[in-house]
Amino acid sequence: MKPVRRVGSSLDDLRELPHEVRTAFGFALYQVQEGKHPSTAKPLHGLGAGVLEIVDDFDGDTYRDVYAVRLPSAVYVLHVFQKKSSQGSKTARRDTDLIRTRLTRAAAMEAAHPRTPEESTT
Repeated sequence: MKPVRRVGSSLDDLRELPHEVRTAFGFALYQVQEGKHPSTAKPLHGLGAGVLEIVDDFDGDTYRDVYAVRLPSAVYVLHVFQKKSSQGSKTARRDTDLIRTRLTRAAAMEAAHPRTPEESTT
C-alpha cells in the first residue's frame, strides 16, 4: 500500500473541513492507496495525467482534495479546499497555480524519497 504524503498546508486545510468531508476524503484516499479508483475521484484537467481530485458535497458546499498518483512511491495530496468559484465546476486560477507549484514540490519530495526495494516488488 502506498503511503500518503501531504504537500504544503494540505493537512492543516483538511483539518478545517467538516468531519463528514474529512471522513469521505480519508476513505477515498485509502482506496487510492490500495490501487483502486474511488467513485468520487476524477481527473483534474490541465495538469497532466495522474493528477486527480476527490469531490465531496456537504451541506450545500463542495469540497475538493487534489492528489497526484503519477509519482511512484506515494500518493501526494497537493491541495484541499472548499470550492468557491463562481465559474461553475471550473477550478479557480489561484487554486490551479497552487496545485502546479505543489506538484513541482512533490516531484522534489519524490526524488528525496525514492522507492525502497520492498516497495519496488509490490
